[in-house]
Amino acid sequence: MTEESLVNFTQSCNRCQAGQKHLRMVTLITWIGEDMITVPDFPAWVCDICGHRSYDNRALAQLSLVLNPDAGQPINRPYPQAGKTNPPSPPAPI
Repeated sequence: MTEESLVNFTQSCNRCQAGQKHLRMVTLITWIGEDMITVPDFPAWVCDICGHRSYDNRALAQLSLVLNPDAGQPINRPYPQAGKTNPPSPPAPI
């Protein structure tokens, strides 16, 4: 489904059973440990009757990746230093 088709797509509200949820851009407010973060223009399905929100799963996964403290950290791999050769491998068992 494309974003254009999602704009006109609705789904029934499971909470109030009367409203329809529409895709809207909202401000997500959440806590990570003791830090409160806000994310403007975050996609959510919002009920037109009760206002219940369901956040978009793909957007939540992307946000989780961005907020991951290990994201972007180099992987420590032992690289051979220039001018040095690797020690010979031990002989294979017979």
